[in-house]
Order: sequence, then structure tokens, then C-alpha cells
Amino acid sequence: MVHFLCRLIRGYQRWISARRPYRVCRYYPTCSEYMIQALQRFGIKGALLGIARILRCHPFVRGGYDPVPQHFTFQRQQNNLRVKMCQKRIKKLK
Repeated sequence: MVHFLCRLIRGYQRWISARRPYRVCRYYPTCSEYMIQALQRFGIKGALLGIARILRCHPFVRGGYDPVPQHFTFQRQQNNLRVKMCQKRIKKLK
């Protein structure tokens, strides 16, 4: 099941997302890449993390660096120095 979902997401990345004229996702890694990483790390429970991430992605969110957590949780990692450094780099790129 996990393998099927990953292939489905890869198809989305290749055939739909790649044809968009501009970058849509506000987070790094992108929402589809986040979903694949979560599925590989947590199995089918990772789909819940991916869905929660997609629901968090809207026009009023800051976005930034949001990696898949080491342990299954729906909370974002805010206190990590590495996260803050990557957020600064992303802001410079925009």
C-alpha cells in the first residue's frame, strides 16, 4: 500500500506538478516530497502527517523549512537552530 501511494505521488510530481509555471508549495521539502518521506518513515500512518501538512498549506501561512519529524507527531519543529538557519536561506532565495 505504501509503495502504491509513493508511486502515485511520484506520478503527480512528474505529470502535474512539473508542468506548473511557478512554485506552489510554501514549505521545504515540498508537500508531495514530505508525504513520500513520511510514508517511508512511518508507513501508512505517514499519510496522516502528509494530509495534515497539506491542510496547513494555505495563502496565510509563512511556510519555510518543515522536515518530517523523527517521532510521529503533528507538531512542527520550531526550536531547532538548523530549522531557523534554513528558513533564513529560503527567505533570501525569495
